[in-house]
Amino acid sequence: MSEGLTQAAYIVAALFFILSLAGLSKQESARTGNYFGIAGMAIALIATIFGPDAQGIAWIIVAMVIGGGIGIYYAKRVEMTEMPELVAVLHSFVGLAAVLVGYNSFIDPPAVNLANPAEIHAAHVIHMVEVFLGVFIGAVTFTGSIVAFGKLRGIISSSALNIPHKHKWNLAAILVSTALMIYFVKADGSMFALIVMTLIAFAFGCHLVASIGGADMPVVVSMLNSYSGWAAAAAGFMLANDLLIVTGALVGSSGAILSYIMCKAMNRSFISVIAGGFGQTVSVSSDGEEEGEHREVSAEDVAEMLKDSRSVIITPGYGMAVAQAQYPVHEITEKLRAKGIDVRFGIHPVAGRLPGHMNVLLAEAKVPYDIVLEMDEINEDFPETDTVLVIGANDTVNPAAMEDPNSPIAGMPVLEVWNAKNVIVFKRSMNTGYAGVQNPLFFKENTAMLFGDAKASVDAISKAI
Repeated sequence: MSEGLTQAAYIVAALFFILSLAGLSKQESARTGNYFGIAGMAIALIATIFGPDAQGIAWIIVAMVIGGGIGIYYAKRVEMTEMPELVAVLHSFVGLAAVLVGYNSFIDPPAVNLANPAEIHAAHVIHMVEVFLGVFIGAVTFTGSIVAFGKLRGIISSSALNIPHKHKWNLAAILVSTALMIYFVKADGSMFALIVMTLIAFAFGCHLVASIGGADMPVVVSMLNSYSGWAAAAAGFMLANDLLIVTGALVGSSGAILSYIMCKAMNRSFISVIAGGFGQTVSVSSDGEEEGEHREVSAEDVAEMLKDSRSVIITPGYGMAVAQAQYPVHEITEKLRAKGIDVRFGIHPVAGRLPGHMNVLLAEAKVPYDIVLEMDEINEDFPETDTVLVIGANDTVNPAAMEDPNSPIAGMPVLEVWNAKNVIVFKRSMNTGYAGVQNPLFFKENTAMLFGDAKASVDAISKAI
C-alpha cells in the first residue's frame, strides 16, 4: 500500500471515529456509533499493517490473533456489572503501551530526513521531549488505572487515601519530573533520568487515584479515559503516526469534556480531579453506625402501595446491576404503565461505577428511553410523586450530601427522593454504601426498607401486582 493510500485510509478512519463519538452521545444511536468505531479501527489496522513502513507483518498478525482471542474470550465472559473494572484494565494497557513505545523510541530513535544541522538538532530535542512526556503520561495512566481497577473490584479499599501533606508530595513529583526532563534533554538523553522519572510517575499515578473516594470513582474512570487518550496521542507523536495522534486527541478531549460535565453535575472542582484531592476537602462525620430506627415492609405491601399510586419514580443504583434486577424492574414498569400509572426512572450521573452505566443496563432490559430521565430533569418532581423505589442505590440518594457539611459527599447533588410521599429502599442490609457513609434516608418517617436480593424482591412485587 502506497504512502498516499495509507494517509487517505487514515483520514477515512478518523472520520469514522468522529462519527462514532457522535453516535455514542445518544442512547438511540449508540449501536450505530459502535459500528462506526469498529469500521474505523478495522480500516486503521489494515492501512497500518500493509503500509509502506510496516515490518515483520507475520509477527504483527500473530500478536493480533493472540490479543483478539483474549479479547473475545473476556468479552463473552464479562458481566455488565464488571464493565467498570474492564474499562480500567483497558486504560492501563494503553498507558503501559505508551511507556514501552517511549523506551523503544528512545533506544532506537526514528531516522530524520533533514539536511540542515540546526533542524536536525531541533527535531531531536522535540523527539526527546515527546519521549519523556509520553512515558510520564503513560506511566501515570498505567498505575492509576490499576489502582482504579483494585478499588472497583474491591481488592483495594474504596476509602480515600489521606497521607500527610499529600498535595505537597504531588507537587514535588511534578517539579522533580520537570527537572529531570530538563536534564534529560540537555544531556541528549539519559536512561537514568528516564528510569527515575518513570518510577516517580508510577508512584504519582497510584497516589492520585488512591486519594479519591469511592463515591467519586465514575468521574475518575472518565478522567483515566482521557489520560489514556493523551497517552495514545503521545505514542503517535513518538511514532510519527498521524492517525494515532488524531485518535488519541479525540479520546483525550472527549474524556476530559465528559469528566468536566460530570464534575459540574456533582458540584465538584474539575481541577481537584487532576490534583488527586477529589472528595477530600471535608472530614468524615459518620462512622457507619445507625442513626435511628428503620421500618421494614414486605413485597406484597409494596405492590399494594404501587397499585394505589398515580406516579412512581424508580432510582436504580449499582446494587440493581449486581442483582441483575433490571429485567424484572422492566416487567413491573410495563404492568404499572398498563394500569395508567406514570412510571419514570431517575438516573444520577454516578449511579453506577461508570458514566452511563445505569442507562446501558436499562436499555439492555428494553426500558423505553423517553421515561429514563437525568437527575436535573426529575429532581423537582419528587414532591408530586406518590412512591419512589430506590433499588440498590445509596450514596446517590443520601440527604447527608445536603444536610451535613462534614460528610465526605457534602455538596454533591443527589436525587431528593425523600421529598416523595413514600420511599421504598431495596437493600440487602443496613450496611453503608460504596463511599462508607451512613444514609439518614433509611430512618425517615416516609421511608420503608425492603431487605433481600433486589431481583427476588422485584420478582415478588411483580407477581403481587
